[in-house]
Formats: sequence, structure tokens, C-alpha cells
Amino acid sequence: MQQLFYFIKKFRYSLLFILLEILALYFTIQHHSYHTSRFINSANFVTGGIYSKANSINEFFLLKDENKLLIEENIRLKNQLNKQNFNSSNNYFIVSDTSKYFQQYEYTSAKVINNNFTKRNNLLTINKGNNQGVDRDLGIINSAGIIGVVKNISSNFSTVLSILNENSRINIRLKNSNHYGTLVWNGKDYKTLQITDIPRQAIINIGDSIITGGKSAIFPEGINVGVIKDFKFENNQYNEINVSLFNDMSSIGYVQVIKNLKKKEQKELEEKSINE
Repeated sequence: MQQLFYFIKKFRYSLLFILLEILALYFTIQHHSYHTSRFINSANFVTGGIYSKANSINEFFLLKDENKLLIEENIRLKNQLNKQNFNSSNNYFIVSDTSKYFQQYEYTSAKVINNNFTKRNNLLTINKGNNQGVDRDLGIINSAGIIGVVKNISSNFSTVLSILNENSRINIRLKNSNHYGTLVWNGKDYKTLQITDIPRQAIINIGDSIITGGKSAIFPEGINVGVIKDFKFENNQYNEINVSLFNDMSSIGYVQVIKNLKKKEQKELEEKSINE
């Protein structure tokens, strides 16, 4: 303690100068919008860099799980491609380059460098932004299922509204029927989400698969979500439907950013129809 007092006494003028500099900087940022915006942008840049460095330390330990997901994805795509080739051959309809005729979605890879899953309203950060073609309201998935929707972007980073967020509303469908609903989260268990708006006519069983419904311009139809964990049917309606996610939202590495190439056309047509 005596050494601490000696240190303060010896360098009191230098410490006072540093303190005054900090106060001056604080008041400058607080009372000038230009300085405030510059400070926030700089802070976001530094934060993004820190997240990138910290994430690289853990990357090695995720390689095993990532490789497993990649293998499963390759198998699924090969099976799907073989099925498409088989159907095309049977129908005598072969197109050498189908992408220019039918492509609606474009996929870009990205890496999650910050992930929250223990809060009520969780966000993720990915290492792609405006410079890499990422825009707001783009869907984020991986080979296991949906993750969220892009919320805000900077030049090289984007924040993602996680499905573990009270503001998240994802259109889903029962895989074994054409009944649609909305995927939400009650904030309790990050492994379990809820479904609302399922009509009472729908037949639900524990273990039924849930996929994206395709009724929004964000996610294509058919992306995996999870399976029915349990539900309650009371007063001739579904009051509570819990879904066990395929994704482990506590451990997410590489993801895919989905861009709907026909989103603008779809939105313009829908708005035109509403205004008529």
C-alpha cells in the first residue's frame, strides 16, 4: 500500500493529465454527433477484429464437427443430384445448365465470429458484410438447419438476428403435410423452440419433422428446422408445440448466407397487388 501511495505521488501530474485527456475525449464524443459516429464505427471495427482473433483460437477444436457436417452435406447433395438426374432421364427433359433457367437463390459462405445463445434476445456476428455482397434480411443457415436473419451490416461484418430472439418469426411447415405455422422462441431453452398458428385440423405426432415453409422471400422451402418434441391439444386447439432443433445453437462455425435473386420482383408484385 505504501508503494502505491509513493507511485501516485511520484506520477501525480502525469496521472492527472491522462485523466483530464480521458474526460475531454468523453465529453467530445458525447456532445458531437460526428465524433460519436466515428467512435462507434471505430469501436465496431475493433470489436470485429477482436472477435476474429478470439474465434481463431477455438477454430481448431471445431474442425471435427465441421468436417462431419460437410460430409453429411455432401452426401445429401449427391443423393439429391442423383434423384434429379433420375427424374430428368425418366421425363426425357435434360438441361445442360439449369442454373440460368431456374436459379433463385445464391449462397455465400461465412464464419460466425461471435455467438450469443444465453440471453433473451440473442445476436450473432459473421465475418462478411457489404463488401462481400451481404445485405439486410438475408437468411443464415448451415447444413443442420436455420440460424437466423441478417439484421445490420458494415463493410466487412454483419450481425444476425438469431432464431433465439423474441423478435424472430420464421415461416415453417409440417413436413408430412401442407399445414404452416410460425417458429418463435419463449426464451427458456436454447435447444427448444415453439410453433404458433398451427390450425386445429393439422395432425401432429411427436417426432414429426419441421421445415421452412417457403412463404417468405428469405428462406427457401424445405430447409431443416427440427422435430416435434411435445405438444398440448386443449379446447379443440393447439396451445403449445415444442420443437427440438436439429442445430446446436451453442456451437456454430461456418454458415451460408442465402440471397433470394428474385426477392425484389416478388416484393414489387406483392406491393402492387396490395395497393390496387
